[in-house]
Amino acid sequence: MDYHSPYFFGYLLGLVHLLGIAAALHALFTVRTAQGAIAWAMSLFFIPYLTLIPYLVFGARSFSAYIQARRQANQEMHVAMANLNWRPWVEEALAARESASYAALRAMPKLGPMPCLANNRVKLLVNGEATFDAIFSAIADAREVVLVQFFIIHDDALGKSLQQMLLRKAAEGVKVYVLYDRVGSHALPARYTQTLRDGGVQVHAFATRRGWFNRFQVNFRNHRKIVVVDGLLGFLGGLNVGDEYLGGNPKLSPWRDTHIEVSGPVLACLQESFAEDWYWAARELPPLILADDYPDDGVLCQALASGPADPQETCSLFFLEAIHSATQRVWITSPYFIPDEAVFAALRLAVLRGVDVRLLIPSRPDHKIVYAASSLFAFEAVRAGVRMFRYQPGFMHQKVVLVDDEVSAVGSANLDNRSFRLNFEMTLLTIDRTFADQVEAMLLQDFEQSKEITAEDSKDTHRIQQLGMRIARLISPIL
Repeated sequence: MDYHSPYFFGYLLGLVHLLGIAAALHALFTVRTAQGAIAWAMSLFFIPYLTLIPYLVFGARSFSAYIQARRQANQEMHVAMANLNWRPWVEEALAARESASYAALRAMPKLGPMPCLANNRVKLLVNGEATFDAIFSAIADAREVVLVQFFIIHDDALGKSLQQMLLRKAAEGVKVYVLYDRVGSHALPARYTQTLRDGGVQVHAFATRRGWFNRFQVNFRNHRKIVVVDGLLGFLGGLNVGDEYLGGNPKLSPWRDTHIEVSGPVLACLQESFAEDWYWAARELPPLILADDYPDDGVLCQALASGPADPQETCSLFFLEAIHSATQRVWITSPYFIPDEAVFAALRLAVLRGVDVRLLIPSRPDHKIVYAASSLFAFEAVRAGVRMFRYQPGFMHQKVVLVDDEVSAVGSANLDNRSFRLNFEMTLLTIDRTFADQVEAMLLQDFEQSKEITAEDSKDTHRIQQLGMRIARLISPIL
């Protein structure tokens, strides 16, 4: 065959288009949302030579078998836990019914499998230094078990500090368990985890599918960041393990993020979430610890673990419920603002109800296509009456929600389709006026260091930039 013949290239292009049509039909039948199905099908039909390989990476696989496997693993895990008397929180959970603010979130008791629990202590950890100082201090004091889970772990200065801390605790006889996402931590060298294993630390990578193909699959990632020490102290939020989270990347520095320290009955929920993920990776349960008693009062908290194997779209429904419940204000911070139609409509309706709706997003991009799509959504939100702000000092990565006077949430979930439907996320909902006031004070400082987006900003955007934004928005359902 003459590979230089124009007929060869014609046949090749024809074959690619046929494969594109087949892939487009596959997308229509398998992609979970109408917007995503349309985005994939149109691009595969018209420009398959540009989208076939991305579809292989992002969307080609049908995940129904994976979802069933994950649900089965979760069920097996709960059966294995049945003899542990792991749900001692019924009396504390009843206190949640006395909260008018929690009652306004009418769907929350049924939205997630974990109840709202009283008598917790919570503390804001603003930025990387405060977060990792607190985490390392807690691990240093560990006596029995340390559970560590991150989406990203880097083999840099911070990663090595964590590694050495865990090795020391393992040498002292503490049981240490580390779970990281295989794709999120793709740059983590094997020697890092092998050193931990050699030192007695249990380590596993979270993988959607076992086998070599998983390296091409970037959907259904475990985006959670959880640390629990001795069942007494826990941490969750937006920070991963890497020097950039301490401001080590000059292009994004200073890095703005928020974590939360928590103690109390809700730690049972954090441990249960970790146990589900660990059981999927290792097919065994890690040690789980509950305190003997708890304070007589404290903050109402509900841990909301969400993921693609949920019977419903837990994460997106949480954002919808939070926005719809607002009567005075709803402030949201997210590094990625790519809402679906339902969330965007909820924001517009909140504005029409007279609610103070504010969103804080970055002024610097870490992913240019996502940033472009976010910018167009931001301009549309401004036209709808939403107050949009861009954080100026550095990259803004925190994921925080503040509703009215008492309701706040800190976690790992972004305001985008990936968090809504494709990633495993963890968010801590808190119902407490004092803590909400602290969140408000933190966000007010962020707004003071931000620039509000105006309608004029959209008009001043160059036409080429506008074109790029609109192209990015076309593929936003699959970002």
